[in-house]
Order: sequence, then C-alpha cells, then structure tokens
Amino acid sequence: MPTRRFLLASAGAFAAMPAFAQDRPNPMPEELRQALERDPTAPVLGNPDGNITLTEFFDYNCPHCKTMLPLMSELVRSDPQLRVVLREWPVFGPGSEFAARASLATLPTGNYWRLHAALLGMRARAEEATVMRVVRDLGLDEATIRTGMQADTVERHITYSHLLGDHMGLMGTPSFICGDEAAFGAMTLEELRALVQRGRRTMGV
Repeated sequence: MPTRRFLLASAGAFAAMPAFAQDRPNPMPEELRQALERDPTAPVLGNPDGNITLTEFFDYNCPHCKTMLPLMSELVRSDPQLRVVLREWPVFGPGSEFAARASLATLPTGNYWRLHAALLGMRARAEEATVMRVVRDLGLDEATIRTGMQADTVERHITYSHLLGDHMGLMGTPSFICGDEAAFGAMTLEELRALVQRGRRTMGV
C-alpha cells in the first residue's frame, strides 16, 4: 500500500486554536497534539518519558496493521527514547470494535500488550468468537474482560479515535503521526525511523 504523507496544518475546529510552535510552517495545534499524545485512555509503549511520540491508528482486521506489528516492536526496541501511543480505531466493522474493546479492557490488568499482539497475530478475522478464544488461550479472565469492555474509559477511547480520525481526515489504518506529519499505509522499518527522525527535528529534540 502506498504511503501518503501530509502536514497536519489545520482542520476543522482545531484550526482556530492556538498553536504552540508558530515558528514552524505548519504547526499542529497544542490541543490536537495533547489529544493525540496524552489521552490517558490510550495505551503507551516504549519509553513513557521519551523525547518524541509516535501515534499509530490501527484496526485488528486491517491486514497492513498486522504486518506492522513486528516492525513496530523492533522500532521500540531499537529506540530507547521513543514513546508510542496506540489508538484503537475500529473501522472494519463490529468485529473490529469488539476486539478493540476487549483489548482496551486489559489495560488495568497490565495484559494489554499480550492481547494486542495476539490479536494482530491471528489469521482469523477478529470477531467475538475468535477474540474470546484468544483471551482463553492466553489464560485471561473472560468475565473480567467482558465487564471491562463496557467501561467509560473504553468508550471514550474509541469515540475519540473516530473523532480524531475524522477531524484530521485520516485515510484509514494504519496511520502514523509524529511531529507535524502523518503517514498512511504499510511502511518499512526504515520509513518508520525516518518519520520519527523528522518528528524529532520538527520538535527540536
């Protein structure tokens, strides 16, 4: 899938909000960056205090998101100052939303990465039956996850993902955002690293 890059200069309501780096040609508004990078409902991988944040919008039924999993893992391992925010953006139907809710429900128990990786790694389509089979295979408590799926934090995360995706005009999954730039589609490890490097230059780190 081709990669499309575009600057997050302005869109909708955020365009009228003050930007925190007016010396840049197309700075991302501070409120938008906070929503993308500091939402307390979003899973964080890598260094939580890293000097740059890479945000990924993904769907468990997106084939290109599945291919990105090992590359994202390697990127995190190889960059000790990288902070990764994962945005569950279920755009492939009810099965995707069920998987997203189940995955987010594991955040309070510390099992998010295990379920996240397992769901992206399975061959079958993500839907209630296949997701819960993975949950059982991992030895996670199904009843706890089903209860957690209804939490306000889960609802908020998914709602915000749709609002952010629509607001920024994201084309689909996977979408990656770093600095003032976004990229859509499957990427190589080298392309991911280049996106992060440009983000650091943009942010002056």
